[in-house]
Amino acid sequence: MENSIKFTRFGAMIDCSRNAVMQPEVVKKWIDITAKLGYNTLLLYMEDTYEISNQYFGHGRGRYTAAELKEIDSYAAARGMEVIPCIQTLAHLNAIVDMPIFRGMVDTNDILLIGDENVYALIEDMFKSLAAALTARHINIGMDEAHMVGRGKYYDLHGEVDRTKLIIEHLTRVAEIAKKYGFEVTMWSDMFFRLATKGNYYNANITVPDEIKALIPENVKLCYWDYYSTDKNHYNAMLRAHRKIKEGTWFAGGFWTWHGFSPNNVFSIKTTKAALSQCEKHGVENVFFTIWGDDTAECSKFAIVPSMFYAAEYARGNRSMKSIKEKFKAEFGISMDAFLALDLAGKDIENPAKYIFYNDLFNGKMDGYIKETSAKEFAALARRLSRYTKNEEWGYLFNTLAALCRVVSIKSDIRFRLRPAYEHRDMAEIKAIIKDAKLLLRRMKEFYAAFETQWMRENKPQGFDVQDIRVGGMIVRTEHCIKRLEAFAEGKLDRILELEEKQLDYSGDGEYMKGEYGQLNSFKKAFTNNTLTW
Repeated sequence: MENSIKFTRFGAMIDCSRNAVMQPEVVKKWIDITAKLGYNTLLLYMEDTYEISNQYFGHGRGRYTAAELKEIDSYAAARGMEVIPCIQTLAHLNAIVDMPIFRGMVDTNDILLIGDENVYALIEDMFKSLAAALTARHINIGMDEAHMVGRGKYYDLHGEVDRTKLIIEHLTRVAEIAKKYGFEVTMWSDMFFRLATKGNYYNANITVPDEIKALIPENVKLCYWDYYSTDKNHYNAMLRAHRKIKEGTWFAGGFWTWHGFSPNNVFSIKTTKAALSQCEKHGVENVFFTIWGDDTAECSKFAIVPSMFYAAEYARGNRSMKSIKEKFKAEFGISMDAFLALDLAGKDIENPAKYIFYNDLFNGKMDGYIKETSAKEFAALARRLSRYTKNEEWGYLFNTLAALCRVVSIKSDIRFRLRPAYEHRDMAEIKAIIKDAKLLLRRMKEFYAAFETQWMRENKPQGFDVQDIRVGGMIVRTEHCIKRLEAFAEGKLDRILELEEKQLDYSGDGEYMKGEYGQLNSFKKAFTNNTLTW
């Protein structure tokens, strides 16, 4: 055992804003697990999924009521854990900006209009609500990725402006409101880097003028977020760069649950090891790990239990993977290697299981990223995952991904057979494909049932409506394709026009079949080139 790392705050952040709002009783389970592992902080990322006086804020989104937040807070406090809200006070307010009641407060995209007094009234309402519901007096105010700030309605009203000073102006107003309610503040640091380096966050050679640094409010700390590098030198350089702006930087790593239906514990562990080594070196006091739900939170938050366990053991000074795996099995009643099998549907961070699932049978936008070996790979993975579906505590996670892999295996096989069969008018093969497509349809319905069970076990039901549209839409689309294939096989349909259109490489580089998986975490982009507006 090496020396343990003494963090003031050590926690994990649950994303409750991408449709999956974790049920309060499940949050309590999360608290029990993480507190036992040695975490002392729970961060809840809530863009609009908490109650304020404006009844439209988070309406229909499964937002936490004030009573629910108080209950979570009390439960956490009894177990020595602090609950910190992570909100948004500038950008990323995707769900509210299209509502007529908020539209006048929007600069552009999902960014609030700096300087508008209605905006600051809304932000005060946020702080007032959270101050009443939670005992913690620390809050993350977001302000990240506001790439187009000052470029929309603000520009129309005020013209060109120094956008760094604009950010500081807004930050000062927000910090004043926070101080009124007794909050100390962290904000994501990327906007300072992007504005100083013309868009590049991970540029350690940053120069921020002293006059700007002097304007950062006293009660505001920066939070450096980074989930991508396995190189400790990268974290070392970035932490040095943050100290040039302000002392006391927080660090946010990542436990990957945001790249499709499967987690990526292996990559998360690599990034965590590199990051924590440098947090220790630089004396970072506050560290947490984000668990995002990009593109509608398809992955269970509990799928990254191995990453959580590894980080906790590393902080304790246990750097032996052999020892960590032994302790993991003793703690969770299942081997760590078994749990890591959940990663495999994602194939590192490339997530082919997601885009193959959403790939259309006829249009086949992602066909070029499916390997000839994919059908066998995913069939074998389904069998492997099925070994653990009977586990009382965690079996439902394996059941969902095993069902997904069975779907992906069949779709991968059909991908290589359908177009040649159509081109050569091989009716025997087309009839065989129809039979397999009907099996695919049954497997898709089995996946839907497993996925629904997983979601309802962990999250509030609001938000699953989008999964109904996506997964249910794929089921209906598959039925449609089968119907047309049957009509073609029976001579009732002369042509299937989609199968006659030349396929092009999605990436645009001209190499259609790469023989390797690509990265894509978007239902819309995987499914269709046609207009799809939410």
